[in-house]
Amino acid sequence: MNVRSPLHSLQGRLLIASVLILPIVLLIAGLALSNAYNYSVENAVKDRLQLQVYLLLGAVELKEDHIIFPERLQEPRYEQVNSGLYAAIHDKNGKLLWRSLSSILLDDPKLSEVISLGGITTGEPLFEHKPDAGIFSFQLRIIWENKGEEHSFLFTVMESDELVTRDITAYEQQLSIWLGIIFLVALLAQTFILSWGLTPLRRLARDLKAIESGEADKLGGHYPDEVQPVTENLNELIESERKQRERYRNTLGDLAHSLKTPLAVMRGAELEEHELHTYQTLVAEQVERMDQIVQYQLTRAVKSHHKPLGKSVNVTPIINRMLSALGKVYRNKAVLTDVDLADDLLFHGDERDLMEVLGNIMENAFKYGNSRVKVSGTHINGELKLSICDDGPGVTPDMRQVILQRGERLDTSIQGQGIGLSVATDIISCYQGAIEVKDSPLDGTCFVIRFPD
Repeated sequence: MNVRSPLHSLQGRLLIASVLILPIVLLIAGLALSNAYNYSVENAVKDRLQLQVYLLLGAVELKEDHIIFPERLQEPRYEQVNSGLYAAIHDKNGKLLWRSLSSILLDDPKLSEVISLGGITTGEPLFEHKPDAGIFSFQLRIIWENKGEEHSFLFTVMESDELVTRDITAYEQQLSIWLGIIFLVALLAQTFILSWGLTPLRRLARDLKAIESGEADKLGGHYPDEVQPVTENLNELIESERKQRERYRNTLGDLAHSLKTPLAVMRGAELEEHELHTYQTLVAEQVERMDQIVQYQLTRAVKSHHKPLGKSVNVTPIINRMLSALGKVYRNKAVLTDVDLADDLLFHGDERDLMEVLGNIMENAFKYGNSRVKVSGTHINGELKLSICDDGPGVTPDMRQVILQRGERLDTSIQGQGIGLSVATDIISCYQGAIEVKDSPLDGTCFVIRFPD
């Protein structure tokens, strides 16, 4: 049993990418939210401790060179042992002048570890978190002037980080739970979105399978805007291939039907027992005719019915080369040519196709015209328009469409507007162009060819 890897599926690839990338995105988001919460909590602690320092400053008084405190402070936690809120005041020499009752159980080494006695600039507060000691501290050094003398004091307020750490831990636990829920919900949503978004592609695969099995002949229904151009191109390709197969069948039928006549002539000549020289001449003529038929049918078979992709081709040099060549071929007729071509005439397609079309029609003009041929070209209404006119006998109105239609029987022994025009018409149809036979201003025949840009 052949087990396909999830990487062979667009939905599988996108889901695997989501499973790999989404946790990274959520992790970064979680870290950002956690850091933002920690920052806001620490700022709140800093604001609380700063307020406590200002309250202490407002409560104490300086008498002589020592500080006097009121009997009771506004903050009752200072009077509760190990309440989690502590305070201390030091002089400029680092001597402890006062400490709150709540800090009695804090040993001196721990207190010294938390309180920074040096390196604090007057008026510049210092806020620190000491995780090892489990303490937040806010310190402020002030200068107190009394009777012309300046006295420096360091106020320190400390708070246990136990409650803050507990709040942060609870927040991070909740954050992890919710981010996990978001990850699962996002993954389910992504699965649903992918399944719904890829539905048109699965429907396209089913429709193509139906075409392959013969249950449908083209892609039907409406597809999203991103898929619709693909379905239209596929329908064009399917229609082109269908026409190509029909073209091959028609070519084989035409070839078999067209070869019947020369084969019948050779068979009849053998039965009638003509002279050897006459028989050889007749066979050579019929073989040449059969070769013309085969070449013509092969040419028609390989031409597709969709517009070929190609770069733009300058029309004027091609027409001038052909006129020069035809002038040499029919130099005995001394045909006068009149060329009226607009500047920068461009044909969007294969140069060989353009040469095949113009070669067949222009040769007919030289062949059947008496002495004048006029070639004109212009761009009008978004299309390339070429006119080839002669002063020959012309074509009757009832035959103008006949010579352009696909004939069920081809007689290559009759020279004229037969095989060449049929090939030209087929090529023009490949480019969704048009060919029209009209009266010529030179009193002959005029072929008007139109190619869309």
